[in-house]
Amino acid sequence: MKKQLYIWALLLTAICQNSCAQVITAVDSMVVVPTKSKPFNYKQFILPVTLMTYSIIGLESESIKSINSGLREEITEHIDKKITIDDFSQYAPALTVYALNNLGIKGQHNLRDRSIILATSYLLMTSVVLPLKNISHIERPDGSSYNSFPSGHTATAFVGAEFLWQEYKDVSVWYGISGYIVAAGTGAFRIYNNRHWLTDVTMGAGIGILSTKIAYWTFPYINRMFQRKNSQNTGMISPFYNGKQLGIGMILNTK
Repeated sequence: MKKQLYIWALLLTAICQNSCAQVITAVDSMVVVPTKSKPFNYKQFILPVTLMTYSIIGLESESIKSINSGLREEITEHIDKKITIDDFSQYAPALTVYALNNLGIKGQHNLRDRSIILATSYLLMTSVVLPLKNISHIERPDGSSYNSFPSGHTATAFVGAEFLWQEYKDVSVWYGISGYIVAAGTGAFRIYNNRHWLTDVTMGAGIGILSTKIAYWTFPYINRMFQRKNSQNTGMISPFYNGKQLGIGMILNTK
């Protein structure tokens, strides 16, 4: 079963890369392209694909499994009590984008456009995380369930971190860096709280980053589906997943 998962996950990564290239090519060929769209850069794949590849290899690698076990044993020996801040910090980077805008610090996109991008990111992330949890059937470190791989909290946090980076990196890189620090902290607390293995966290991080990057690359195409001439009201329904609950949020923009 693990060998089948290993092969399936590698194929998923390859298909994702190929699909992204095809989508971007289609977007570039459109007559109308938003002025804020930027050229596709394959180098941006390096970090998320590296994280995902490490995690996938870790499903079969005894050396990586020993790292998981050693880290868990080291942490559990020094844990006094659990800290559940990760249930809230996973949303902090994404919410920061809206908070900064409300403070008058403008990002790359307006409310409508950024909400479409964020919703697309969450949709892509959830469509990968949920099936992988069911297919991998990896037991959590605390033995509570068999849906450990990958970490949904971490994926959610890194979706927001990349979202914050993309929106505000041209204003100040420190906004994006702070978002990634919070996301990394969320993943660390998932390990600290004995809810995930290291490879669960790295896989969640890779999926989260890649999901948001794809959302930005494909936004010019997706935006065409949301354009409504002479419309004064816009809305967006955004799915979310925090590791236990799956739900939706709604954002309305009335002019």
